[in-house]
Amino acid sequence: MSDLRPPSGDPFLMGYSLSELRIASEFLTTWTPFLSRGLCHHCTHMLSRRIASLSPENNDSKSDAESVALPTIDDSCDAHSLGSWKDEAETNAVGSWKDGANEWSDSLSVDAGEASSNAANGNGESLVGRMSWADMAEDELVAEGEIKGADNSDSVIMMASSEMGVVSKKEQKLSREERELYRFVRVKRKKDFICLERIDRKLVNIVDGLELHMGVFSTAEQKRIVDFIYDLQEMGLKGELRGCTFSAPRKWMRGKGRQTIQFGCCYNYATDKNGNPPGILQSEVADPLPPLFKVIVKRLIRWHVLPPSCVPDSCIVNIYEEGDCIPPHIDNHDFLRPFCTISFLSECNIVFGTDLKAVGPGDFSGGISISLPVGSVLVLNGNGANVAKHCVPAVPTERISITFRRMDVGKRPFDYVVEQDLQELQPLSYGHEASKKPISPSQSTKPTMGRGSRSGTSRGVESRSVDSRIKRGPNRVP
Repeated sequence: MSDLRPPSGDPFLMGYSLSELRIASEFLTTWTPFLSRGLCHHCTHMLSRRIASLSPENNDSKSDAESVALPTIDDSCDAHSLGSWKDEAETNAVGSWKDGANEWSDSLSVDAGEASSNAANGNGESLVGRMSWADMAEDELVAEGEIKGADNSDSVIMMASSEMGVVSKKEQKLSREERELYRFVRVKRKKDFICLERIDRKLVNIVDGLELHMGVFSTAEQKRIVDFIYDLQEMGLKGELRGCTFSAPRKWMRGKGRQTIQFGCCYNYATDKNGNPPGILQSEVADPLPPLFKVIVKRLIRWHVLPPSCVPDSCIVNIYEEGDCIPPHIDNHDFLRPFCTISFLSECNIVFGTDLKAVGPGDFSGGISISLPVGSVLVLNGNGANVAKHCVPAVPTERISITFRRMDVGKRPFDYVVEQDLQELQPLSYGHEASKKPISPSQSTKPTMGRGSRSGTSRGVESRSVDSRIKRGPNRVP
């Protein structure tokens, strides 16, 4: 992600990088319906426009304020205790952002113990200390304790009154379920891909079954995931991951040599030097899915990206440098359909076709090229997974992807242990009623114990060990 300064001339915004402004924009956009509750249409529009302007992508385009679902409210500004928010007012909607300010005047609540500790250390940040955007948004990856840190879900926002000139506390609460539902319904999904090719004298849509989901992961969540992957990469380079979990082949030509990290199982792309055929290597050892990756799996199921009948139990992380690629292939049928791949750091193209041709080192042509935006999830199923080959041409810049798949029960590694916390996952209901009847077990295929598989909790202990082996340090900005 770029760390350049924003083009805006606002002295306050100049103190933040583009990545921080993106996180701020996404965080405040999620809260807009609540923050604007009780405001007049004029004030609501101004607040939404101001929040939208934080995102660098919106600087040169029309504000997307109108796209935010806003409540129906009274048009009278004077009727509200928050005061009248005028266009030219020095005090703005979510606090006073004055020229040259070095900190938030509408600080989020800080744990009392932490504040006392800060004061004792003499760092002068205590209750009005500036809190990072990542801290503000770190509970956005909905989970049950997997994400550590201060609990800011019930933030205390200091609202400023332009008429009285007095800052007063007003506790603002939005439940985790409400935040998740709000983000869930805003996910953009494209399922109408078409590329006709002639197969056995018949025209066939070779990309039928492809789906592209955008908005599943926020910028803050992507940063957390990428930072974690960099930690895993460092562990792999030091030999701290089990068996064949990490692989870093020598770069002997353009397009060759991307690093990979496999969890749940290891597999061959082609027959190896020992004569093992392509597919899952049942005798090889790999680390289990880390806790953070299991949180991602739960998000994919809950947010209707993957069906509950095909919960992933393995994944491969691809770490690309400039010029790295993946050649044309169809994923081995040791893995069930559908499966998905998530893109991080940079946008790239993926090419589908029944007859893809190499036109140079790392470059391929044929079929249809589909753009994969940063943070998007591409689901492969049907013809898109079984008829068309796919490849990723040489990437123009650094990229990371995670491909999540479910193993065929009979192909799992001999020492595989079922992940108990990934069983019986169910998708969110599109309705607001939590009492809606969930999908019955008969509608969802239950994982079956395969050869060498066993149920137990030891897998969970091993899984946590990956996190415990990571040496935590300052967050890296990808």
